[in-house]
Amino acid sequence: MLAEAAGFAFLAAISPTALLVMAVFLSSAEPRRNALMYTAGAIAMTVAAAVAAFVILRAAALNLPSRHDPLYGLRLGLGMLALAAGAVLSRRRRPAAEAAVAAEAEAGRNLVSRLTAQPSPRTAFTAGLIVFAPSITFLAAVQVIATAGTRPLVTFVALLIVIVVCLLLVWLPLFGYLAAPSATTGLLKWCNGWLRAHGREVTVWALGIGGLALVVSGTLGLAGVL
Repeated sequence: MLAEAAGFAFLAAISPTALLVMAVFLSSAEPRRNALMYTAGAIAMTVAAAVAAFVILRAAALNLPSRHDPLYGLRLGLGMLALAAGAVLSRRRRPAAEAAVAAEAEAGRNLVSRLTAQPSPRTAFTAGLIVFAPSITFLAAVQVIATAGTRPLVTFVALLIVIVVCLLLVWLPLFGYLAAPSATTGLLKWCNGWLRAHGREVTVWALGIGGLALVVSGTLGLAGVL
């Protein structure tokens, strides 16, 4: 159970946007304060989403043997949603360089872009809430735990691990910056450039892998193999 949940949590952590936003706040006038508030917003949203999803899934009693088919039906549905999202994202045409520049000039239309355009503790916290809204792979990680029927202590530890892994691209850059500001800033600039060029492909692969795993698990479960 733990390995499966951690695997989905790792896929949920692969968020080019999360890293790009952290890079912006660490390059602001108050890098430590803004990065800490961004991290606080990310933690608040992730914890709240994990608890809410867990409570809803337990309320549906999907951890009981009698709810076998609804459980695997949920997994199949989440997997199909992830694959559909990846397919839609992969079909978007990559903008030309000129179009990309124009899009950045019009970034005020995007809420996260507006928040990062004028970095402050308030906008950083809000950006953390928005960027870390629960993804399909995150919900998949929580449902693995909620439907496992393990002891309370094991369940708590598993949820904690999922939350920590999902926030990987927040606490790693933050701790790196606190330990070595110059080296971390340089690395984030490189990552920023690479993600601007390949971020969409990374997201598509994460959705594809997570979606395929959920579809296989859901299908095998409904077929009575699991």
